[in-house]
Amino acid sequence: MTRATTSEFAFELRVCRWAERCWRPAADSAVIVARQLGTRDRRWDTLVLECDPDGLRERARFGPERLDSNLLDVIGHAPAEWGYYREALPDPGYPWRYVRETIHEADDRGILETRRAGNRIEIRRKWPYPDWLERLVVVENKPDLDASAARRLGAQLEFDVALALADEVWVATRRTGERVEPALFEDLPVEAGILAFDPETLSASVVWHPRTLAVDRPGTQILERPSGTARDASAARFAYVDPDVKARTRLEIAERAYERGWRSFVETMRPDCRGFELRAVADRPTRDGECEPRGSQLLPYCRALERQPRAAECSGSCPAFEPEPPAWRMRGWPLEGGPGTRCRALLEARKRRRRP
Repeated sequence: MTRATTSEFAFELRVCRWAERCWRPAADSAVIVARQLGTRDRRWDTLVLECDPDGLRERARFGPERLDSNLLDVIGHAPAEWGYYREALPDPGYPWRYVRETIHEADDRGILETRRAGNRIEIRRKWPYPDWLERLVVVENKPDLDASAARRLGAQLEFDVALALADEVWVATRRTGERVEPALFEDLPVEAGILAFDPETLSASVVWHPRTLAVDRPGTQILERPSGTARDASAARFAYVDPDVKARTRLEIAERAYERGWRSFVETMRPDCRGFELRAVADRPTRDGECEPRGSQLLPYCRALERQPRAAECSGSCPAFEPEPPAWRMRGWPLEGGPGTRCRALLEARKRRRRP
């Protein structure tokens, strides 16, 4: 992996690997790492969830799939004793028929008990839903943080700081080795931390510490801002976001991160192409001894392009795309699929090992 061939996508995967192996939460917390998740208005490159270990084990009872907003409404308010669902649950604000569909889904997944009492559906929780998320940290990955990239990123970070949905906001940029990292001279919010990262040695150093944001207080959502030119005299538009809404949004993001993780990149690429393969990159100990990762990371590689492909270009529209031959998928018995299927299974197995 050289500087010339490391794309922003590959840099992002290395940051995720570093966070999974080397992130040191302030408390005795378990860590889950995910990537490319967020809200309708904002998506982050890397997310680090600091979780209560006991709560995380209790969360595992509900299975590896996420609980969406409707399931959270039902599971979070399901009574400990049998009760008619309309009396046991608060008014959802949408038709009850959708609540019934959610109850049947929860019953099918084995995370809620239901029974019929005449024409009434009664429910009872199997386990209380735990308070497992302690902190949410987001990281924006910009290996080459030049002035134009910093301007675009600065507006995004201002949005994050004002809303305070995450406890901390970071920027990870490529380590230059200079006495003062150039990222410190860019116009970024002072509340955001800066991480100088070396993707080859999997080592990082903090060059600017972030401020802890007030996630339990109302946030400010920036809706529109003036362009800053002499001809634009419009005022900024914003809205306040209630702390309860922020807490609910954080939990929904955490549920998606719990299900997805960061190795799901293969789900948006084409491992069924005969030129696709996973190549192992060995972890090296850091020079300062803060973190000594072991093992290796599997990164996508394209034999046709002779480099690591970007996430957007590894698709069926790629000129070099060539489906793997049917004979590759017919080897062995029972049929287990071709190399693409095995790539998916291998990454899924690694994800399961990192998720309680």
